[in-house]
Amino acid sequence: MRRGVVVFLITTVVVLGFAVHHVWTLLMLLVVTGREDQISRAELPAPNSGAIIEQPQLIPKIIHQTYINDTVPDHWKGPQQSCLDLHPDYEYKLWTDKKSREFIAAEYPWFLETFDGYPYPIQRADSIRYFVLHHFGGIYIDLDDGCNRSLDPLLAYPAWVRRTNPTGISNDAMGSVPRHPFFLKAIDSLPEYNRRWILPYITVMGSTGPLYLSLIWIHYKNAKPQDMDRLRILFPDEYNNHPWSFFTHHLGNSWHNNDVKVIFWMAQHWVMITIIGFTMGFALLWCCYSTFVLQRQASANAGAKNRYAYSRIPFYRRISSKEFPLDDRHEV
Repeated sequence: MRRGVVVFLITTVVVLGFAVHHVWTLLMLLVVTGREDQISRAELPAPNSGAIIEQPQLIPKIIHQTYINDTVPDHWKGPQQSCLDLHPDYEYKLWTDKKSREFIAAEYPWFLETFDGYPYPIQRADSIRYFVLHHFGGIYIDLDDGCNRSLDPLLAYPAWVRRTNPTGISNDAMGSVPRHPFFLKAIDSLPEYNRRWILPYITVMGSTGPLYLSLIWIHYKNAKPQDMDRLRILFPDEYNNHPWSFFTHHLGNSWHNNDVKVIFWMAQHWVMITIIGFTMGFALLWCCYSTFVLQRQASANAGAKNRYAYSRIPFYRRISSKEFPLDDRHEV
């Protein structure tokens, strides 16, 4: 095999390895299901069952929600009220933009600069939910999620989140005891993930949203937490689409822009995009290889041929009379 081809193959492997290393956690989201941490249907008491009273209450009875101000839109008042009606003995906290900033400034001042610097309000709405769960404990619920039954059975788990499709976990409904290590990791990692991407949707998802929380989840699982520190997973069959499910979903996605259409299209055609991406990457590597390596080898080969041809010329013909003028024998 020619040396140039070997160099090209090694370079390709190194570049691909570097790329895979940097997206390895994302790739793990495609295979990690979380089934080993699932809150199964068999564990959950039926609505109005006496077994609910027998379960331990670890999570405090607090419901957290977020909005810009105290005036919740009419289309979300129904879902909000359903949770209030089913939980009269729960404390209710609505975190407005003003209250959220005051809370961060008072309890987590190290995060205030990052909090204020977020370019999109939804990033502040995302991040505040992790902080209040870490600080107070309780259950966070998005305003576009209503309650279908009492959430008391979910108080028996130190921390839980919802599984989402096609992969990862969501941040629209979560529960936790105060100071749970998963939410400690979630708030501690926020500055590290505070990056801006071309599309706003990717920026939000990767810096504070469900994709961010899913990456934290993978890292947390890899650390193999103790049993009491496990993050339990509520799968769709247990939280939706059944008469005994905990939540109902309503109109949401209030922060989505036109770039979401591009993202969803890419998600539907990810196989084609992956093939095109690898093809373009391979073509780019080949262009770089052709430009720098092959041209350099061609120049070296041309120089070697010239030196070989020069070496075949008799010695006496290689000496130029201009460089070494001969004596004129006729000069007196």
